[in-house]
Amino acid sequence: MDAPLAASDLVRPWRTATLVASLVAAVELVLLLALAFLLFAKPISHAVQRHAQDAAFAPPKKSAKAVQVTVPKLTLPKLTRGETTVLVLNGNGRAGAAAGEAAKLSALGYPVRGKGNAKRQDYATSVVMYRAGYRAEGARLARDLHVKVVGPLDGLKPAALQGAKLAIILGAR
Repeated sequence: MDAPLAASDLVRPWRTATLVASLVAAVELVLLLALAFLLFAKPISHAVQRHAQDAAFAPPKKSAKAVQVTVPKLTLPKLTRGETTVLVLNGNGRAGAAAGEAAKLSALGYPVRGKGNAKRQDYATSVVMYRAGYRAEGARLARDLHVKVVGPLDGLKPAALQGAKLAIILGAR
């Protein structure tokens, strides 16, 4: 007669069968997803492409309101570089920065009215400021010095410019 089977011997074949069945089901799922992708990807991509082409080539929609855009009139400087006086202010805290920039401006042909320290020493970037009526000259100076920020006098009174038309405040950059 055969020896009776232990309970663990009866469970073990079912555990192995369950693992094998789960693995087969996972492989079938991956294969079904790949097949579905292959069947549906091409028609969906064509539909998306047609929709994109229709949107790109569609005539522009008419809006209820017409938006009027005004472009500021570009003006040329009235004064030459030799006639455009500049005040140089150090706003970055580095010793001698204003004197160095004044020498650079003189080499470019700008008369320097004065140099000194700005009220603050924490400017992150250099700023060119202009008196009323000298916007074009300020833009030219900024272009000559590769300064990106240009604007009217802000925080400086025209009397503080010592007769200069423009002021440059040197920042850390």
